[in-house]
Amino acid sequence: MRRLKKTLWTKNFTLVTAASALGAVGGIAGGFALSFLVFDETGSTLASALILAIQLVPFFVLPLFLAPVMDRLPRKPFLVAGDLIDGVLYALMGLYLLKFEFSYAAYLGYSLLLACLESFDELAFQSIYPKLIPDGMEQQGYAVSTTLYPILRVLMLPLAGILLDAVGAAWILIGQGGLSLLAALIESNIDITEHRREGGEKLFTLRQWRADIKEAAEYLKNERGVTGIFSYMAVTNGVASGYSSILVAFFRTFPGFTAAMYSLFSVFEFAGRTLGGAVQYKLKIAKEKKFGFTFLVYQIYELMDMCLLWLPYPLMLVNRAICGFLGSNSAILRSSAVQRYIPERLRSRVNALNSVLLTAGASVFSLLMGFLGEVLDYRWCVTLGGAATLLACRFLIGGRRQDVRKVYEAG
Repeated sequence: MRRLKKTLWTKNFTLVTAASALGAVGGIAGGFALSFLVFDETGSTLASALILAIQLVPFFVLPLFLAPVMDRLPRKPFLVAGDLIDGVLYALMGLYLLKFEFSYAAYLGYSLLLACLESFDELAFQSIYPKLIPDGMEQQGYAVSTTLYPILRVLMLPLAGILLDAVGAAWILIGQGGLSLLAALIESNIDITEHRREGGEKLFTLRQWRADIKEAAEYLKNERGVTGIFSYMAVTNGVASGYSSILVAFFRTFPGFTAAMYSLFSVFEFAGRTLGGAVQYKLKIAKEKKFGFTFLVYQIYELMDMCLLWLPYPLMLVNRAICGFLGSNSAILRSSAVQRYIPERLRSRVNALNSVLLTAGASVFSLLMGFLGEVLDYRWCVTLGGAATLLACRFLIGGRRQDVRKVYEAG
């Protein structure tokens, strides 16, 4: 009898990927339209920055309150409801802009509401996604999810610019709402068996909430490998978020550089990420080699950042393409390893604590990089940021080598 070949593209995985693609297409176009809408209406970069700042707040607070509930109940209804509400809110925003004048104060509140929903969606997706990947195909599954957004971003950003001029922000938001509603419809057809965890009848008691959060915190305290990975990602992602303002200032002020040249950074980096995702989809790395590979990639990445602004422009683009390629490879291996390693019953809460850590890192290190930009040459700011993250890598990953290796080699 002929043996059936195992495939990643089961019904559930195909549905969740299709829904993610629709959500990403709408989110990229809608985010692009809203960023220009705010600046066009206010003429203030500070006003735009305040929008970004307020959107971080829910990611610091909300996951801690939602995660215990999500770990006790089936996750699919959360996933579907998130996209359903998202679609309604964006459509309503578009209809509002067709009838009324833009209000910055109202949009601040709206941004906070959308950020709450985004943190809700992200937590639900992270919690259910590992269960929709066939056993043994986690690396390929995360290769798809990690590569999907960069590809769609490269394709959608130029189209979003054309649509913004052609139909305006309001109709783009209405379109985004429609895509989110379609994503919710697709997700509702996912066939998965989930069970309420014991004690679910006490979901909303303060005592139970504290016990659930304490259980997840104790898990992280005892799992030095997972904690080391989470801590390093908080540092490196936080510093990287601080680079954005430094890079904008550099390309605006340094002789011979322009904003258009800066925009090519994203194209080359996303191209590298796409290629990296394709490699991970096809190439199976032996589990005993995963730690050594990712640890090497982390160090190369930080060294590439350190020298970035000292290079001639063509080599800067090559630098970003290489970093995109390496970053995609390491992210896929890390995500698949960590999510497989974390016990299913704790996954939402542990991911919530990680979200809080990442948000704190983004807030603190962005401010530190911004301060450095006021007192140092922009090139030295990025070099020092890369040096700091390289030290963090050596300490948090290299210093916990055996614990981190255990995470990567599990399963």
